[in-house]
Formats: sequence, C-alpha cells, structure tokens
Amino acid sequence: MTMRSSRRHRGFTLIELLVVVAIIAILVALLLPAVQQAREAARRTQCRNNLKQLSLALHNYHTTHGTLPFGWDTHGAGWSAMILPEIEQRNLYAQFDFVENGTGNWGSGAGNEALVSTFLPAFRCPTMPLPEHVAISSGTPNRVPASYRGNAGSEASSDDTSSIVAPWTKSLENLDQNGVFYACSSVQFRDIKDGTSNTLLLTEASTATDFIKDSQSMDVWYIGSSQIDMCRCDGGNGGTDFSEFVSTAVAPINARFNAPATNGRLMELTAGSYHTGGAHVGLCDGSARFLSENIDFSVYVNLSARNDGKVPGEF
Repeated sequence: MTMRSSRRHRGFTLIELLVVVAIIAILVALLLPAVQQAREAARRTQCRNNLKQLSLALHNYHTTHGTLPFGWDTHGAGWSAMILPEIEQRNLYAQFDFVENGTGNWGSGAGNEALVSTFLPAFRCPTMPLPEHVAISSGTPNRVPASYRGNAGSEASSDDTSSIVAPWTKSLENLDQNGVFYACSSVQFRDIKDGTSNTLLLTEASTATDFIKDSQSMDVWYIGSSQIDMCRCDGGNGGTDFSEFVSTAVAPINARFNAPATNGRLMELTAGSYHTGGAHVGLCDGSARFLSENIDFSVYVNLSARNDGKVPGEF
C-alpha cells in the first residue's frame, strides 16, 4: 500500500500581506517626491527654453525691422503679436486685422477675438496652474493666460496716472520709460547703453486671473487686448491694464507670494513665477536664465533699466 505524503499549501498570512503593503507604501512615499522634482525640473527647462526662443524671435524681428517691436500700440496690439512670424506663426499673423474698428477689435465678437483665443504653447510656462482658456466677465470671453511679459523698466508703479503708488514713480501711460517695451516704443539694441547682457528683455509672470488685490487682477495675456485699446501715443492718456503685456521692477520678484502686504498694483507689475525660489527671465543678448527671488533688489532694478549707467556685477 503506497502512502501519499500530504502537502500543505501555505499562503500569505494577513500580517505578511500588511507588511508588504506597508513596504510598498514607503517606497511610493520615497519615490513620489523624486518623480515630482524630476517633472518640475523638466517644466523649468521648458519654461527657460520658451523665454530663449521668444528672445531669439525678438532678435530676428530687430534684424528684419531695425528695431524691437512696441510694447503695445494705439490699437491694443502687443509685442507678442508682432513676433508671431518669427515663432512659426506667420499664417496666424496674416489673419489679424490691425485696424481700429470692426474686425480689428479684440472683443465684441470681432474677427480678431477668435484669433486672440488661439492657444500658443510658446507663451505659457508649463508649471502655471491655469487652464488653457479662461472665461472672463468682460472683453474677450475665451482668453488665453500667458506667462511672459516685456520689460518696461523700473520707474512705473501703475497702469494709469491717477493711481501712481509712489511719488517718485510714473505710470505706464508715460511714453518715456527706461525699459525696452512700452507704449509705441521702438527701442533699438544700440539704445541699451548698459549692455545687452546686463538688461532684461522679458520676464516671467505669476499669472493668476482669480487673484485680486487692491482691485488689481494678476492677469497676463498676449497678442492683443481690448482693455489697452485705445492707448494714446501722442502724449495723451487712454487705455488701461498695460501690465497685461509688460512688467516693471517696482517690487521684489515673487512679491505676491513672499510679501502679502505689498500694494496690489506693485504685485501685478513685478516679475514672478510658480517655480520655487525665483523666476525665469530673458536678457537682451538672447540668453535666458533663472533669477533668484533673493537677488539684491538694487541689482534687479539695475537689470530692468536699459540706460541708467549702473551695470550690475554677478547676478
């Protein structure tokens, strides 16, 4: 008679299963921050590359036209509209009507309104936590938030003369700014007396269309704006929200996050980002780099002025 040995099939005990689950949870907890850091590093690289490409597009525009584009014009078109051909968007550029009325309006259902709602990745930092389109109560209803603005200098603390924050500053209605982009500007590289490697061309912005302080929304757009139309370039006033297109060094970088007591107009105008520790900028020499939010404020101011004669050292 053959005796068969009985085999006992043993599975995991509940304790062993819980231990395995706990180990997996610990590994996930350890790896997740590393994965997030890697993703953010990739987003930061893409953001810097965007500014690099926009800076080079502005150089190409200067080569073609002998000057940099205006910050904005009387019609409400921005510098970002003028370089569309230089960023492989010539077909889009050709569809705009750069006229004052009718289809040339940026709102009211006009032809330009649909075009200005076109999403262009080159103007967006991938870290910005906003949807591609934002519905707003007035103006263009399907606007595209942007991350980059032209440098208007260090002297303006407000969009309009009636709301200047500090007595030593001016408004963006003033046609004499010490930056690179402002109303109907036509700055040439030869006008950048402090050197192209020492002067900001573009800055990043911490765009937040739902954040309002002192009646100021942290909104940044591109191509064209119904709020800016009608700007006056004959010395008269007109238009508003010029900070949609340009920034000024009137408050430290990332003041919105680090200095909540700062006046909302200054928060709106200064550079910022959703990256930890600072913001990306494009320099007039065509390079792009990351500026620490802890940069000496006087150095930040000097970098924003094209002709103050104060050339910063290392930054």
